[in-house]
Amino acid sequence: MSLRITVIALAATLALTTACTNKKVNNPLAKVDSKQPDKVLFDRGMDAMKHNHFDIARLDMQTLINTYPDSEFIARAKLSLADSWYAEGGTAGLAQAEQEYEDFETFFPNMPEAAEAQVKIANIHYQQMEKPDRDFTHAVRAEQEYRKVIMQYPDNQKMVGEARKRLLQVQEVIAEREFRVGRFYFLKGSYPASIARLQSLVERYPLYSKADETLYMVGQAYEGEITMLKNMEKVERLQMERVHKVNEDVLKIHKLERERMITDFTDKATEAYSKVITRYPAMNRADDARIRLAALNQPVPRPTKAALALNKAEEAGRGERTMLSRLMSGFERHPDTAPAARIGDPTLTDPTPVSATGMIQAANRVAMGSGKGGNDSISVQTLKGTPPPNEPAPRSDDPAADPASTAADPNAAPAQPDPNELKPSAAAADPAAATAAPDPNELKPEAKPDQPAPAPAQVNELQQGNGNSTAAAPDGAANADGQQLADDKDLASSKHKKKKGLLHRVIPGN
Repeated sequence: MSLRITVIALAATLALTTACTNKKVNNPLAKVDSKQPDKVLFDRGMDAMKHNHFDIARLDMQTLINTYPDSEFIARAKLSLADSWYAEGGTAGLAQAEQEYEDFETFFPNMPEAAEAQVKIANIHYQQMEKPDRDFTHAVRAEQEYRKVIMQYPDNQKMVGEARKRLLQVQEVIAEREFRVGRFYFLKGSYPASIARLQSLVERYPLYSKADETLYMVGQAYEGEITMLKNMEKVERLQMERVHKVNEDVLKIHKLERERMITDFTDKATEAYSKVITRYPAMNRADDARIRLAALNQPVPRPTKAALALNKAEEAGRGERTMLSRLMSGFERHPDTAPAARIGDPTLTDPTPVSATGMIQAANRVAMGSGKGGNDSISVQTLKGTPPPNEPAPRSDDPAADPASTAADPNAAPAQPDPNELKPSAAAADPAAATAAPDPNELKPEAKPDQPAPAPAQVNELQQGNGNSTAAAPDGAANADGQQLADDKDLASSKHKKKKGLLHRVIPGN
């Protein structure tokens, strides 16, 4: 009986061993079918990522990359490896993810996923952005990376659309930081530094939510410079009186220089106020800009209907924060991007920034009379031949030279006419020549003397009404470009409630 049981057990063991030898050979390392081990590794890694097992997913993807370098899943495994670090998050994880995405773009630049990798690089810095009054390193990097998406992958509409939306938000944060710095300089009285910062801001980010406030502050800064120049004459005279050396000639020269600078600053303030009205007519500072132009005795422009419609659409697309989000903003690390524009194209190239030092140098050239339209170049004249000997200096006790002796000397140079000499007109020299041709400027009587001549049209006439000044232009008139100007009804319909936080500081002397 025991022998029979032993034989049966041996037969069963032999049959089991024979059956096992008929199965496929397994990979003891990957525990997958040896026919397609790379795909099985990739599927296992993707499954681990779905369950947030990032360490296991990276191990499988790295094994695939190192073991099967010619696999068709290499590119997807490389991208999934970077996605695992991106999904894990954290400062170290995001830094490693950025490096992996950059490697993917380097090795696979022509794949459609390259644009996605570049967007995620930009998103890494977007997620780490801080408020405008804090470190702005990640904001600057995010702006650079989103610009790369738009410029390097213009055919990928999905990625370009996402990058464009995020880029507008990033530029809103950077512009807010620049605005706060410029306002600080303005309140401190450092007008050149404030103008340089704010002027560069509005040229770089025209879609900024406070672009009208920025331009208005630029005009106010120029008016502050004008007020300081007007007060300098009194200060300079008092300083001379203290030392009992009042030099009127010096005062006149300095007064002329100040008048040139005041004219130049007035023109620049007018340009800033006019741009508020023509480019941002639906925003808060348009009415204030009209008031300042009227105070400066400058023409008040009227915006076109196209500019008004565009600015209305820009303002309607901006978001507003809720009461709860405003209360919690003090505890948040990330900036507020709700006011960012959603209509329009972001700036892809930075213009040359305005320098405060350059502004001061330009103002000095204007004061010397060579700023606007002047020729600052110096011409050098080359004399050929041997120069004549120097003549002795004239003395007051020497007799005057005889004109007859000069005329008798044939080698003497002919007398040059005095450019300041007053010459009689042709009519005084020859009375008959005066009646030869009629004077085009002569006033002639009208055919109907009993009817007065109509007054000439005033192109830049200012109309006062409701505290706002507008250019005298009929409704429906067109500007020089042929675009139809906005009428009073259009401008009145664009007014809305004033936002809080506007700068209402009045420059002394205005």
